[in-house]
Amino acid sequence: MARTVWDSTVGKKTVMAVSGLVMLLYLVAHMIGNLKIFFGPEEINHYAHWLRTVGEPFMHYEWTLWLIRVVLVVAVVAHATSAYQLSRRDIKARPTKYANKKAGKSFATRTMRWGGIILGLFIVWHILDLTTGTVHPGGYEHLRPYQNIIDTFSTWYGNVIYVVAVVALGFHVRHGLWSAAQTLGAGSCTRDRALKTVANVLALLLTVGFIAVPVGVMTGVVS
Repeated sequence: MARTVWDSTVGKKTVMAVSGLVMLLYLVAHMIGNLKIFFGPEEINHYAHWLRTVGEPFMHYEWTLWLIRVVLVVAVVAHATSAYQLSRRDIKARPTKYANKKAGKSFATRTMRWGGIILGLFIVWHILDLTTGTVHPGGYEHLRPYQNIIDTFSTWYGNVIYVVAVVALGFHVRHGLWSAAQTLGAGSCTRDRALKTVANVLALLLTVGFIAVPVGVMTGVVS
């Protein structure tokens, strides 16, 4: 049954919608955590330590964090795989391109594929920069996100990469949330306007919330 559902177009769209919502919940929590940097180094450094002790003593040190990471990896892989396969299926169904590319399609819809690729590459860079410290521009300090974030956003390329990725994220969320609602049966003629408004507002809040951090570093508010 699972194989039959996965092979169907509706099944892939459902997997894409559910995995997207899982990642969206994480993004909201991650943005809130990032904004702690405006309350000083002690606040956000303590938050980084707290993430590793969630669930203690029932859960061992970092177990909850690793569980969250595993869920996110599964969600990302499922989302990317279903998106790729649906894209290939769509191309096979219509090998010739539409005469009018803009007809009935928003900018976010037309850029979903490239937005996904940008976000995928950004995730790899972001992990190597602020989680493992592999490509970090300064002296990476474990459990010291305050200084690590300042190091990253004190470089021009760190700001450019981050801002471009966050803008792509905003467009992705704007279209993706509304699309997921349609796939999961939440949309209707009476609710579509409200769903689009929610998608627009949430996309804007995430974009502004994430970009606020590098802007804070660049303007000296965070130093």
